[in-house]
Amino acid sequence: MDTAGNSPVQGIGAGVPERRSRRFLRDREGNVAIEFSLLAIPFALLTFAILESCISFAGSQLLANATDNVARQLRTGQVKAADLTQDELKEMICSQIDILVASGCPGLKVDLREYPTFKDAADVTIAFVGSGSEKELADSNFGFSPGKSMTKNMLRVFYEWPVMTDFMRKRMSNLKGGKTLHFASMTWQNEPFDD
Repeated sequence: MDTAGNSPVQGIGAGVPERRSRRFLRDREGNVAIEFSLLAIPFALLTFAILESCISFAGSQLLANATDNVARQLRTGQVKAADLTQDELKEMICSQIDILVASGCPGLKVDLREYPTFKDAADVTIAFVGSGSEKELADSNFGFSPGKSMTKNMLRVFYEWPVMTDFMRKRMSNLKGGKTLHFASMTWQNEPFDD
């Protein structure tokens, strides 16, 4: 007898369908597998999208910081135009971003030029060749002519960042080959230093 005074023994088969249906509704053994299969793919896609975006953003910030550091060295005369080649400039930037990019910074492009006025520097645009998913950065007009003391200069740094995950490539890439363009720029007037 239970506390309510009911006898645990009932007639044969009495209440069996009711007990089975209650037991079936309480059974949760297969639910986890089904729920996981429904949620695993969207969760993985979301996780990869977040990781891809965060790493890309970190690379962009690293590029901006490297551009600022190199521009400061040029502005203060720590590195002078006469002592610098375009390849050395690329290496200075690459050494500061190599933690997140491929060895040798294969997608790095730089444009360092002297301008007569800040307005002339502001009028410079970014040109592309092609359109849509076949678009490429037109770097044929990039130059390397850093100015001397008290001149106005602009350093533009571009990096063709490869998008790693296939499903994000269609949504994040804006260049040919599934890449996205990271860009940093600094414009300044050199300090009075000995050339």
